Amino acid sequence: KSAGEGALFSDEEYVKEGAKIIESAEEIFEKAEIILKVKEPLFNEKFGKHEVDMMHKGQYLITFIHPASPVNHEMVKNLAAKGVTAITLDGIPRISRAQNLDALTSMSTCAGYKGILMAANHVSRFLPQMFTAVGKIDPAKVMVIGVGVAGLQALATAKRLGAVTYAADIRPMASEQAGSLGANVVDTTVPAELAVGEGGYANRLPADVLIQEQKALEATIREMDIVFCSALIPGKLAPIIITEEMVKGMKRGSVIVDISIDQGGNCELTPAGGIETKHGVTIMGVKNIPGELPTSSTWMFSNNVYNLVKYIAKDGKIALDRSDEVIAKSLVCIDGELVHAGAREAMGI
Repeated sequence: KSAGEGALFSDEEYVKEGAKIIESAEEIFEKAEIILKVKEPLFNEKFGKHEVDMMHKGQYLITFIHPASPVNHEMVKNLAAKGVTAITLDGIPRISRAQNLDALTSMSTCAGYKGILMAANHVSRFLPQMFTAVGKIDPAKVMVIGVGVAGLQALATAKRLGAVTYAADIRPMASEQAGSLGANVVDTTVPAELAVGEGGYANRLPADVLIQEQKALEATIREMDIVFCSALIPGKLAPIIITEEMVKGMKRGSVIVDISIDQGGNCELTPAGGIETKHGVTIMGVKNIPGELPTSSTWMFSNNVYNLVKYIAKDGKIALDRSDEVIAKSLVCIDGELVHAGAREAMGI
């Protein structure tokens, strides 16, 4: 009941499409064989219990779980203990045959666009160059760290708003794409052979190389009005690129938007799920930025989830082929066992 109101879909519209409206979320968790969610299982204030505690053995859960993130470790262990089979949408590999299943790409598009608009609302100055009766105001400077789908969309949006854009990514091809959008590319000094992993994704860097990257970016970060963070390593904790000392050196009134927060965040000070001002810098760790763009994000997300269910359903039953790369990369737990490689590594298993 009322599940779609935040995205402007009424109960009547669901009924028209053949859905049955259930009053209680607890009843949904009790009866459903497959649970489709937007975010990871959370504590339900109304019932005074965690959603995992409402689930049962043999159920399937498909959502963004981010199992490697420390804040989710206990929840993931509980899912496995319950006997739930869980698939995390952030684990879908970016390969050609999985493109229409890839909700992470869809939501990254939304987060890149809306994240910059949210930052523009918090930054203390105009984004475009302004000519006024009292003189010229220079355009704001926006830096994007991690130029994947979200980062490219953030650069394009900041450019449209009139800002001067900068970009940094350890992968040469990503840096090249950022340059093609008119961004000033900042050299991370990370060797390409260390930077690029399987499927063209970023690799986890050795500690000394990560420190080297932090130092290479620090001078540019100090000059920025907005820093958009979206550097991720698939299935693993996000690398800390902006330290507290770097934040202290930033301009007062500047903004950090850290959309990597679901996997720990790229800034050491990012508040999980909130917005805080620290050392004069507004740091945004809003967790569901696509939810701020509900009409577009819902249309994209629902198509991705539908396609994924269709992909794993054979003759009306779920059939998981664990030798399939899509399943192998996205499966979190099955038959009481935690199998997600990134989660196991993060937990030290």
